[in-house]
Amino acid sequence: MQIHRSGSVLLTGAVAVALAVTALPAAAQAAPSATAVISEVYGGGGNSGATLTRDFVELANAGTAPFEAGGLSVQYLPGSPSAGSQWQVSELSGSIAPGGRYLVAQAAGTGGTVALPTADATGTVAMAAGSGTVALVSGTAPLTCRSAADCAADTRIVDLVGYGSAVVREGGGPVPGASATASVARAASLADTDDNAADLAAGAPTPVNAKGETSGGGQEPEEPGPTEPGDVRIHDIQGTTRVSPLDGTSVTGVPGVVTGVRASGSRGFWIQDTAPDGDPRTGEGLFVYTGSTAPAVKAGDAVLVSGKVAEYYPGTGTQSLTQITAPRFTVLSSGNALPAPVVLDARSVPGRYVPSADGGAIDALPLDPSRYALDLYEALEGSRVEFADTRVTGATTAYDEIWVTVKPRENPTRRGGTLYASYEDQNTGRLKVMSLDPARPVPTANVGDVLKGRTTGVLDYASYGGYNVQATELGTVVDKKLRREVTRKQRKDELAVATYNVENLDAGDDQAKFDTLAEGVAVNLSSPDIVSLEEIQDDNGAVNDGTTGSEATLKRFTDAIVAKGGPRYAWRYIAPENNKDGGEPGGNIRNVFLFNPQRVSFTDRAGGDATTPVRAVDTWKGVELSASPGRINPASPAWADSRKPLVGEFVFRGKPVFVIGNHFASKGGDQPLHGRYQEPTRSSETKRIQQAAEVNTFVTALLKADRSAKVVALGDFNDFEFSPTMKALTKGRALRPLIATLPSSERYSYVFDGNSQTLDHILTSPGIRRPDYDVVHINAEFADQASDHDPQVVRVKVGGGFWH
Repeated sequence: MQIHRSGSVLLTGAVAVALAVTALPAAAQAAPSATAVISEVYGGGGNSGATLTRDFVELANAGTAPFEAGGLSVQYLPGSPSAGSQWQVSELSGSIAPGGRYLVAQAAGTGGTVALPTADATGTVAMAAGSGTVALVSGTAPLTCRSAADCAADTRIVDLVGYGSAVVREGGGPVPGASATASVARAASLADTDDNAADLAAGAPTPVNAKGETSGGGQEPEEPGPTEPGDVRIHDIQGTTRVSPLDGTSVTGVPGVVTGVRASGSRGFWIQDTAPDGDPRTGEGLFVYTGSTAPAVKAGDAVLVSGKVAEYYPGTGTQSLTQITAPRFTVLSSGNALPAPVVLDARSVPGRYVPSADGGAIDALPLDPSRYALDLYEALEGSRVEFADTRVTGATTAYDEIWVTVKPRENPTRRGGTLYASYEDQNTGRLKVMSLDPARPVPTANVGDVLKGRTTGVLDYASYGGYNVQATELGTVVDKKLRREVTRKQRKDELAVATYNVENLDAGDDQAKFDTLAEGVAVNLSSPDIVSLEEIQDDNGAVNDGTTGSEATLKRFTDAIVAKGGPRYAWRYIAPENNKDGGEPGGNIRNVFLFNPQRVSFTDRAGGDATTPVRAVDTWKGVELSASPGRINPASPAWADSRKPLVGEFVFRGKPVFVIGNHFASKGGDQPLHGRYQEPTRSSETKRIQQAAEVNTFVTALLKADRSAKVVALGDFNDFEFSPTMKALTKGRALRPLIATLPSSERYSYVFDGNSQTLDHILTSPGIRRPDYDVVHINAEFADQASDHDPQVVRVKVGGGFWH
């Protein structure tokens, strides 16, 4: 049993003995790959005694179909990582042919005489010659694991190689023998048994690129660029559907004017035809993908481009981006006028979002840009667009992006956002904006601010957010002075219960995060009597060493609340079984109750632990919990690899109240709103409906024992007020969602892709009458945020023997 109390930890003898045993680290084991593998790693480039001038990582495709490398990355970690060691990321692009190679060049040294063959991607990582770990990763976000066991649990890792004395490796040990003159390479069969020492061996470095070229072998001279226009124009390539009728076809001498250049990441440039065909369905803009090579063109260049037409799908379930790959091009002239941009506003963007394919792909449906917003954006893919005086609906992110709406009257919230009101009522005017000029990034803006003046750029498509504007000219931000809200203080006879998702808080976080979150509780929430916290991690966060307690984390947090003028909170929680509750690998995420013992008492009742279900017990004194704190049916498949609800029994002014802290399964795996499948499948919803049914069953049992029982269920339910999850949660009117009591323009606690929406909720049982409910907006709308969620609070009056 692990019931944790403020200031003490109660452990049975068996648990105490177990904690004294240091577990041996497990080896990181990505599932054996039948497609892409890391085929060779060399960190001695440019070292004394080396022949090659650069480090490199070589990938290979062991499959029978092309392997899409776009959106993936190669990442490096030192062989013996310290607490401050970070994974270093090199982004990939393009694809790897069946049986082919893909070369990622890394940092160069001062030694060596032989250059690598032309790289397919280039990073800047100075890899160690004798020891290190390289991972092929789905995505470009840096890994956070620092041990073999942690990395084994990270499903983003496609393949991993540890060499020398690397702590992070696959199988029984890292590959020995790496040096300034020796790489570690996979056998010719490309076999991947998830044992580095068995699969790879040291030897002379033999880098090979996608063209099959090796070091010192020279490079075949490139074909010259076209000199005469061909028969194919851009609108012929784009066609009247989302997929080019020329997909996979080689084209020659496609004319256009360069409208924008992307010199980093997925490099290339956009061209647009200056002689459009007049058909609004056939796009006149196109992306020319140059891979790892920065394109030697500039805006205003008139060019002829030859290459192969390809449809690039940037992520799972996304629409495609039509582009020319492996290009050869000729600059005919410079300084040409750019085509006039298409104006996007409330008149030009349709009110309907996207056609339906009954859940199937919309790729082949004829575009109807006058009827559907996504059809209009698809028809303008790669073309210049313009809008003016737009309202910001999603604050500036860490990636220098903002969301705006070109439809200022579309579902506005009270504070300047755009409300996501239903699955059927999509917001068609939302667009993501980023700058093509690294020297002039998107300025810092909050929701409700205005991007004043003209913004012009090229309309692009990406996995995150869908259609976006790569701005070549940015408006200026007008600060509309959005302020963080402060809710009123509860009165003496009011019980205040709040929920707050504190975004993976652990004792290793910076003090600034603790202080900001603490201010949210003490000042903005006005020190509620009970605070249900989501996303409290164990004390060492993502380190996967068996630690499950959160005492140090909660001590720092409650100390910070006192420092901000709040009360000295006590806490209750039940530690999860190690790595059984989902969330960040090794983090052991859980729900926690804070409470002010000067205002409310907690009824401690033994018997609650990570695996024992709590029950409603009908006694002569009224209903009570079999254990407090307890967990709702933790063995149910509904909670597999997910946070279990925490239930506690409190007493306020002599009256019992039952609080249920929740954090339902995330929306990960759902098809995107902007994707190729319409309507999108919400696969994650199935699990949340099951979880909602479990909570509803428990609340129903409480009310069966005492129909006037006072129950507050609250937390991050990861679903909308109009979702089937909420219908399952409120079945039989066991619970009432308080978000429905607010005006529609205030029904949100989270902002995603420019949509203001509600994932967090407070629900109350029928015995609680006239609750005073408030969503306190302090995070989600701001560029500077301590969490991506806004907290909520409900105040319930207790007087005259009745709850109101």
